[in-house]
Amino acid sequence: MQDMIRVAVDAMGGDNAPDEIIKGAMEAVALREDIQVLLVGKEELIREKLKDYSYREQQVEIVNATEVIETAEPPVAAIRTKKDSSIVVGLKLVKEEKADAFVSAGSSGAVLAGGQLLVGRIKGVERPPLAPLIPTEKGVSLLIDCGANVDARPSHLVQFAKMGSIYMEHVMGVRNPRVAIVNIGAEEEKGNALVKETYPLLKECDGINFVGNIEARDIPHGQADVIVCEAFVGNVILKLYEGVGAVLVSKIKAGMMSTLRSKIGALLVKPALKETLKSFDATEYGGAPLLGLRGLVVKTHGSSKAKEVKNSIIQCVTFKEQRINDKIKENIVREEG
Repeated sequence: MQDMIRVAVDAMGGDNAPDEIIKGAMEAVALREDIQVLLVGKEELIREKLKDYSYREQQVEIVNATEVIETAEPPVAAIRTKKDSSIVVGLKLVKEEKADAFVSAGSSGAVLAGGQLLVGRIKGVERPPLAPLIPTEKGVSLLIDCGANVDARPSHLVQFAKMGSIYMEHVMGVRNPRVAIVNIGAEEEKGNALVKETYPLLKECDGINFVGNIEARDIPHGQADVIVCEAFVGNVILKLYEGVGAVLVSKIKAGMMSTLRSKIGALLVKPALKETLKSFDATEYGGAPLLGLRGLVVKTHGSSKAKEVKNSIIQCVTFKEQRINDKIKENIVREEG
C-alpha cells in the first residue's frame, strides 16, 4: 500500500456525478495497479454504484461526505459552511497527507478557493494558477492561468512561467519548453499595461526559455509550449478553443453524411480522421492542476465523463513521481532568496 499513489476523487462533483466519476475511477484502477482511489461522497450511494464493477478491494476506498457544494453557491462561504462536503473532505485528505492528490469536476470556485484556504500555497508562491493542457498542431501546450487569477500582477505571471516550464519539462517531457506571453501583436511594445510590464521581466528571467509574444491565432499551431496570461484572457481562450473545436467536428460529421458520395468517402477516411480528431480531444489530457499548492489539486470540466476522470487520475501519478511540487518549491524559494 505504501507504494501506491492515493488519489481522492470527488464522487459527487460535476454534471455527470456520480455515475461517470465512479466509472472513470474504476477504469483508472483497472489500468494501473499503483493507484488507490478514495471516492469521496455519500457512502451508501457510492457503495451501491460500485456493485456494478469488479475491482481489487485494496485499490478502492470510500470516504463518507454528506454534503455537496452546488455550482451556484458562493465559493468561500460554501467552503466555510459545508465542512462535510465532498470538496472540503477531499481537500482535507490532501492537506493531512492522507491522499497525494484530489480530483474534482465540481464547483470551480469552491475547488480554487478551497485549494488555497485548506491545502495552502507553497512558501513563496504568490498566486496558484490553473493550468490545463490544450491540443495544438505540434502536440499540447500549457495554458497558464485559465481561471484562478483574473487580476494578476507582473510578478504573478513570471511565477506562472516558471511553474509552467517545470510542469511541461517534467510531466510532459518537453526539453527547454518555449514560454510566450499572450498579446495582440508580436512586437515588444504592444499590449496592455500588464503585458508591457511583464515582458521585460520574462525576457530577463534566467530559468525559462522566453520566446516573446504570441497572438491567439498562433496558439493552435504550437508556437509555444507554455502560454502565459492572466485568468480572464486564459479562460476566454480556453472556452473559445473548446467551442470552435466542437463546432468544427460537428460540421465535418454533417458534411460527410450529406450525400451518398460523401458517405462513401467518409468510410474511406474514417480511421485516419478518427485518429486526427482524437489528438484534438481535450479529454485525452486529463484535468487542469492548480499549481503552486502544497498538495496536488486537479480540476476537471464540470461536464467530464469517465475518460477525462480516468486520465485526470492517471495524470496525478506522473505529477507525484516527478516531484513537481518539490521542484516548484526549490525553484521559487531559490529565486526568492
